[in-house]
Amino acid sequence: MSSWTPHLPALQVVVPLMTAPLVVLMGDRRLAWAMTTAASLCALAIAIALVGEVGEQGTMVYEMGSWAPPYGIALGVDAMSALLLLVVAGASTLGLLAAATSVSTEVEHQRQPHFYAAWLLALAGLSGILVTADAFNIFVFMEISSLSAYILIAGGPDRRALPAVFKYLAMGTIGATFYLIGVGLVYMMTGTLNLADMEQRLADVGDAEPILVAAGFITVGLALKAAIFPLHAWLPNAYTYAPNVVTVFLAACATKISIYVLIRFDFFVFQANLTEHDWQFSYFLMPLAVLGILIASAVAIFESNLKRLLAWSSVAQIGYIILGASLISVTGLTASMLHMFNHSIAKGTAFLALTCLALSISRLELKNIGGIAKQMPWTMAAFVVGGLSLIGVPGTAGFISKWYLISAALEMGDLALPLVAVILIGSVMAVIYVWRVVETAYFAKGTGVVAGDTIREAPLAILLPTWIAVLLNIWFGLAPSLPVELSGNAAELLMGHLR
Repeated sequence: MSSWTPHLPALQVVVPLMTAPLVVLMGDRRLAWAMTTAASLCALAIAIALVGEVGEQGTMVYEMGSWAPPYGIALGVDAMSALLLLVVAGASTLGLLAAATSVSTEVEHQRQPHFYAAWLLALAGLSGILVTADAFNIFVFMEISSLSAYILIAGGPDRRALPAVFKYLAMGTIGATFYLIGVGLVYMMTGTLNLADMEQRLADVGDAEPILVAAGFITVGLALKAAIFPLHAWLPNAYTYAPNVVTVFLAACATKISIYVLIRFDFFVFQANLTEHDWQFSYFLMPLAVLGILIASAVAIFESNLKRLLAWSSVAQIGYIILGASLISVTGLTASMLHMFNHSIAKGTAFLALTCLALSISRLELKNIGGIAKQMPWTMAAFVVGGLSLIGVPGTAGFISKWYLISAALEMGDLALPLVAVILIGSVMAVIYVWRVVETAYFAKGTGVVAGDTIREAPLAILLPTWIAVLLNIWFGLAPSLPVELSGNAAELLMGHLR
């Protein structure tokens, strides 16, 4: 074991956090991009190393200042957080590799160092949520990532991003406030903020009503942050009007981190201390998941804006993740964790393809891409693979998680057939909205090009990260052992906390 290995959980946050002010001080946009990308690559290398360590020795715990919890602040990385650290660092790195070409067309040159600094703060915040074992520090890192995300979304040329950011800010603030109220109630009952210590101390609390109220506040607050239907109103516009590479980054990981906190907090703290809470959790979230899958997929079918179409698809895919978690079983939680990982790759690929398209066409509307596959074959082929993964076609990453989700649904007795039907109907609806794009790009005649647009294949600098994402879709569809193992271990860990 290297002398650096025990410090990896802290370095996962420290590297991007400390690089952010340096990026601003450098001033030069090219140097700012290079430093930001280097920091993100370092974060990805740390995440990969953490996956290896967790696989060998199980959960890693790092005590800040050598003070043991609950008196000190602890960081921890287990299979669940290691899986999502790969998602966050990987999405950030691929987005930044594409940003070298894309950001120059969307963000003013003098503002780009500040843009990249905000990107690093978002990366540090999301990573911090995943490694901290403290309920209040989750809130702190959540706010760091959210404030940075507001800046990133508003950083592009489209002024429609401003009302979108305001809505995101308002709903995000309400969600964070609800979460903090819930944490405050638990702290009032236990006197600790460490999640493991909370679970133990809540067992000695006689009055369960404040705990149940806390669970309600935390669940609703995090559902707002995660854009769980019907609390998703901020997401479509935020994804649509953000700079294209920002959408790649946030769509791949932002909402999933909030779902991670929701699942982790509920299973680690509440499940063992509230009678029949597993049924309460399931009955609250399962109907919302089903409605999210069906309604959001239906809206996506009728969308003409390509980014908004994929944004509504994200609301539906969040439904699949929540559906798996609501089944309260090892297979269901495995499917939920696995779909977080696989959907990140699929949706990141699709949005990277749109980032390529945006270099040639000024309006990402369905009517503007008629026959465009002839001029941009590599870009549209990448979109097709991302779309196939969203549908869940065999040979792609999306198929693996949907297979696990169907397997989990079949374990549900009387609910098995209705749940399988919802999953299959949602997949058929995904076929429809993906096919609308493919049909227009490959088979429609001519292009409804806006005056001034010049259609040509995207540069290699942006096609390269796009096709890395394409190959990841295929690789994890054919050789899914790594995410399946991590997801299975995470599910066993979560189910071990049930009473």
